[in-house]
Amino acid sequence: MAVESCGEIYALPEDCIANALSLTSPKDACRLSAVASTFRSACESDTVWDRFLPSDYRDIISRAVDGPDSLLADIHSKKDLYIHLCDHPLLIDGGGKSFSLEKLSGRKCFMLAAKELSIVWGDSPEYWRWISLPESRFAEVAELLNVCWFEMHGKISTKMLSPRTNYAAYLVFSCKSRTYGFEHQPAEASIAAGGYESEKRTICLDPEGEQRQRYQIVPRHIGSMYRRFLGARRQQDDVPTERKTEYPKQRSDGWMEVELGEYFVKEGQDCDLKVSLMEVNGGNWKSGLIIQGFEIRPKECEDN
Repeated sequence: MAVESCGEIYALPEDCIANALSLTSPKDACRLSAVASTFRSACESDTVWDRFLPSDYRDIISRAVDGPDSLLADIHSKKDLYIHLCDHPLLIDGGGKSFSLEKLSGRKCFMLAAKELSIVWGDSPEYWRWISLPESRFAEVAELLNVCWFEMHGKISTKMLSPRTNYAAYLVFSCKSRTYGFEHQPAEASIAAGGYESEKRTICLDPEGEQRQRYQIVPRHIGSMYRRFLGARRQQDDVPTERKTEYPKQRSDGWMEVELGEYFVKEGQDCDLKVSLMEVNGGNWKSGLIIQGFEIRPKECEDN
């Protein structure tokens, strides 16, 4: 019976199979295309990949910095367009944002350029400098010269994001050879939308912070005194000792990122998703970070 049923499936018209594949996911469709030539042929159909593309992809592409024609000139199918948007973030809205797709699900990803963020003292050349880097997707990035008050905010409309999706926000940055001021005092991050504010997260912006924490050695004769000092400082700073610290991780594009928080976007939700990052308690001077922007992307897209 199983073999007979499979034969009946293969006997279906290709457009019927393509329509069935379009009701799955990009990951599942690609897996099924490896089962038989019938599925493989149907999986190439525009019917399938048009369903996997966001419903507003034409509007997003129309906002491309170089115009939609520059993108579509070398694209010959909806599958080609899907793969291109997964692998090549598209600059939109005057170069202030980039748009891409999460490959397994087709959900939307955005990065807000540093110029799109509200950075305290960002327009003061003695504190921040705007430079161009060939490895950045944006025309300019923000280089931290010297501040004691480190604070930045960004926002994006939830209407631009994929509904029914758990998103996470990340700071995307790199460091100069000499970075200082973030070794001992962590930053705090939060996400807010529609009256909801996430629990604040403790963020380590020291690129070697996780290694320092992991291999920190305290001399035996001062160990108990050191531990009492840390306990007193945590109480003074009102930072819960059980709060998990987020550490920077290396990205495949050569930059680093650290997760700032997460938020579930509901169907039909229309409000601003606001992301904040600050370190204003330590009072020490900080320097050396290079900020590319805030990335907002789906968090739960695991290949099960």
